Amino acid sequence: MSQPDDAEIVHFDNVGLRYGTGKEVLTDVSFTLYSGRFYFLTGASGAGKTSMLKLLYLAQRPSRGLIRMFGTDAITLPRERLPGFRRRLGVVFQDFRLVPHLSAFDNVALPLRVAGVPERDIIKPVSDMLEWVGLGDRSNARPATLSGGEQQRVAIARAVIGRPDMLVADEPTGNVDPEMAVKLLRLFEALNRLGTTVVVATHDVHLIQKVPESMIMRLDKGRLSDPTGALRYPPRRAAVPPKPDVLGA
Repeated sequence: MSQPDDAEIVHFDNVGLRYGTGKEVLTDVSFTLYSGRFYFLTGASGAGKTSMLKLLYLAQRPSRGLIRMFGTDAITLPRERLPGFRRRLGVVFQDFRLVPHLSAFDNVALPLRVAGVPERDIIKPVSDMLEWVGLGDRSNARPATLSGGEQQRVAIARAVIGRPDMLVADEPTGNVDPEMAVKLLRLFEALNRLGTTVVVATHDVHLIQKVPESMIMRLDKGRLSDPTGALRYPPRRAAVPPKPDVLGA
């Protein structure tokens, strides 16, 4: 389900998160994400980036504060509605989380099958996606036979195959070479031009510089740094038409 351009898609209000009885790993985090924007989440190791992403893809509930997603209170969301919400999200995990007994093709096809897409409408988009990430000749390979970089590319293809409303990626280029990192970033940009909100956690400054219109969310010891106010009130930007033949467009 697409969102109107500049519609609020995620809102955090004074969110705090702690694990068990330890100190907070996220403190007083407040921000708004808008539909069709591209965000980078940065910060030193241990700053709380992965914890923030867990809140964004609904794998963790906060200890306090408000989280609204797609216009709904995500904290009090009934358990039976979670699967439908999660289908609107694409997630690239740092540890891939591929299904070990499934081929690369079947891992990428999984979100479409879960969503009930007919098998005849799955083969071409999945094959095209695997070709785009450079794995067209590895479609029958199982994860154990793939390198770390190849597994990362399968994980990215799986996350974007359903054109989610929001893509959340945790260090998605950490296991690929610089050339493939740029290619994968271009895939994220293409998805973004089609209307998907993209949030990429990374410490790679060079990667951030390649998307000049992106917004930067910087975490420092669990607190969000937004000195210019640009994140809370992002400037408008002209719509950019998607490139042809990318993601089936």
